Amino acid sequence: MEGEGVLSSGLSMAELGQRIRGERQARGLSIERLAELSGISRSMVSEVERGTKTPSVLVLDRLATALGTSIARLLDEPAHSAMRVLRHTEQRVLRDPSGWERRVLSPVLGEVEFEFMRTTIGPGVDAGEFAPHAPGSREYLAVEHGSLRLTINGRPYELAAGDSAYYPGDCRHAYANHGTTDCVFYLAMEVSGVGHHEPRRESPDA
Repeated sequence: MEGEGVLSSGLSMAELGQRIRGERQARGLSIERLAELSGISRSMVSEVERGTKTPSVLVLDRLATALGTSIARLLDEPAHSAMRVLRHTEQRVLRDPSGWERRVLSPVLGEVEFEFMRTTIGPGVDAGEFAPHAPGSREYLAVEHGSLRLTINGRPYELAAGDSAYYPGDCRHAYANHGTTDCVFYLAMEVSGVGHHEPRRESPDA
């Protein structure tokens, strides 16, 4: 996700920034408040919104989590038909410079916050720790190939091909591949709630 400033699916950083700004303003959040909720610096949030900074997958996930939504909703428009086929070339793919990628397999569905993903982590790569989602969120994981170290709230679990796991989405969760081959796993995520709504509306930055 670095270099050209364009996601592998063709969405420009400017378009992504506009979508993040729109989600933030719809929730009545200032840039400062989004920075506080996500743990990302104000300058980084501002640069991502302006499309001048390419975020890592982890940064993008933290912004989505702080907004109470999924990365998929930041990357795509909601589907308007009951049936939707996503061809391989139409699926959104995010590649992190550290050596892993996330392919979004599910369409965005109206007010439903659900995401189905295929993640590939290269040998010896640590994808980092992801922030907790809203209380009531759920994640379901299945390893297709290789080995995965899944860490939940600081406790590691070693998973091999064919293993699966469930954990509450409102826990800290991290993924790493300490093996010698690619690790491929599928993740289904239900995000509870519809985002962070402040009891007092702030004046969103333009």
